[in-house]
Amino acid sequence: MIRRISTKWMISVLAAVLVPFLGFAWFADTQMANRHLDTVRYYLLTMAGEAAERVDNELRERERDIEMWTTQSPFTQWTITGGRDEENSFRALLGNSFDRFVKGSNGVYDLIMAINAKGELIVSNRCDFHGDALTPAVLAALDRDYSQEAWFQTAMSGHMALVDHHLSPLLPPRVQTNTPHPENFHIGFAMPVSDHLEPDKAAGVVFALMNWAPIQNLVTRKERPRAPSVAPDIYSTSYVWLWGSDCDTILAHPKPGLYGKKVSEPGVDLPELVAAAKKSDWDLYPEYYFKGVWKNAAFKHCVGPDQNGFGWVVGVGIDNDDIYETARELRLVLWVATALVLSLVVCVTMLVARRTTRPILALKSQTQRLASGDLDARVTDLTDDELGELGRSFNDMAAELKDSRNQIIKAEKDAAWREMARQVAHEIKNPLTPIQLAANLLKRAKDEGSPEFDTIFDNTIAMIDRQVVGMRKIAADFSAFAGARKPEPTVFELRAVLEDVVAMHAAWLQEAGVTLEKHWIDGQVFVDRDELSRVLINLVANAIEAMPGGGKLTLAISRRPERTGSSLIVEVKDTGAGLSDTVRARLFEPYFTTRTHGTGLGLAIAKRLVEEMNGTITLEPRPAGEGVGTIARIVLPERGAPTP
Repeated sequence: MIRRISTKWMISVLAAVLVPFLGFAWFADTQMANRHLDTVRYYLLTMAGEAAERVDNELRERERDIEMWTTQSPFTQWTITGGRDEENSFRALLGNSFDRFVKGSNGVYDLIMAINAKGELIVSNRCDFHGDALTPAVLAALDRDYSQEAWFQTAMSGHMALVDHHLSPLLPPRVQTNTPHPENFHIGFAMPVSDHLEPDKAAGVVFALMNWAPIQNLVTRKERPRAPSVAPDIYSTSYVWLWGSDCDTILAHPKPGLYGKKVSEPGVDLPELVAAAKKSDWDLYPEYYFKGVWKNAAFKHCVGPDQNGFGWVVGVGIDNDDIYETARELRLVLWVATALVLSLVVCVTMLVARRTTRPILALKSQTQRLASGDLDARVTDLTDDELGELGRSFNDMAAELKDSRNQIIKAEKDAAWREMARQVAHEIKNPLTPIQLAANLLKRAKDEGSPEFDTIFDNTIAMIDRQVVGMRKIAADFSAFAGARKPEPTVFELRAVLEDVVAMHAAWLQEAGVTLEKHWIDGQVFVDRDELSRVLINLVANAIEAMPGGGKLTLAISRRPERTGSSLIVEVKDTGAGLSDTVRARLFEPYFTTRTHGTGLGLAIAKRLVEEMNGTITLEPRPAGEGVGTIARIVLPERGAPTP
């Protein structure tokens, strides 16, 4: 009674502490989460604006790079106006300058060209950013007519032209891959080059291809915002992406496999985000659900074509789980604080509860032992209370279970021996009857001095010999079924055993009118050869007997790859009448047979032997379209590599 009261008291004290705490924790969690969400959304807007600013600054910097070749480098003007003539000495100087420019860009630029007013290539860089020379095929492909290119015509009209995110036909891909890769995309800058004789007229164009990887890295790189972050985890778990000016096409993303996909189409399927980006220049996306996760995000448009920009859309997103991480941390703090209070309560009540829980744990341990099959499990240190009575009842139950199991095991053994004796007696009685009759006939012929005694004697001896052979086979079947012989595995060619089995049945095949078809490959197994031969003899004999009017027997060996190696598959196919589902379900049962002779142990023995070889054996009907018949299939692990 004291223990029961103390237990209730402990539960009451714990409830008195936990209930107010849980209410406070719920209130703090929900209220703080809502306020925290507003702060995070402001943070996302700030980060989106800063990311768009970085992209715009990067483009301005690249535009100044190209503009330098049109305004600050007289070599460009002299080279373009000098034409394609080999005597134009400035071509080599400008080409070397282009090579240094590309190499010094650290992978930012892949191509820079000077083109005259006719759209003819005057000079280009002749090496890549690694310093490796461009191939003659690439250089030859660059020497083309550019006069019809839209960017060329825009630049010749005196304005800078931009070529948006694309796979350029001018250069081969940096990375050979079947999936989109940042380094295989480019953006282009085309700047007019003023004629030094007529400054208001464009003498040609400088065109450069900037590799997309720097933009991808710039967009997806973690940049700590200038505005104070609400928490370090928010900064570290946010992610950035870049869409095209249509507010729908993905241009840069932490997952390059999304390149070129439409946000509004299946695969992403977020048309509400596209609508929000088209509606405003800088705002929050509506909260959305994507691939099982709720998310919040903000966007900002980069400068558009009217300001020499592409009009891309920069997005910054974060999972809601990360947003509420701070609230979860607060909840953890509350749990820790409460744990300190609870620990005092637990320490006081533990002394009272220990004596109550100890016998329960002991009973649980013994119950698990009993459930696992240990019927010797007993509860010790029994007390005089209700738990002690429960322990004594458990001990009585365990003792009764042990007695019952011993009786069941004995009964099962007796039944198994009786069944085995009955089967042996039944099988041996059949050949003993003709032996006895033949012996009586032989004795009568001798007593009567029959003139046919010698003939009767020879026939009797032959018959007795046949019956003894049959009884030996019966004894061998029962011995094999009992597993009396210890396997002796060796490594050998599987087809060699099949060849022996075929040779053994050659005369029977010819007599039965059965044709043989072989589809064999080489392969070795590590099993007992005699046991495998016994299994195959049984299957081949069954197949021949299934075709009393003749037919076709197919023996095949094939290989199947496995996770840790390979397996060899032996198939024995006949064109007999086949097996019904009822018969096929019982084929591997001991003593079951569809014939009037035999012990019914053949397939049961075969199944046991194959399983001891770590293999499987099945009997199935032939597939539809191949006619009637049965397929016996044995699968064995292959030993070593196939023989060449």
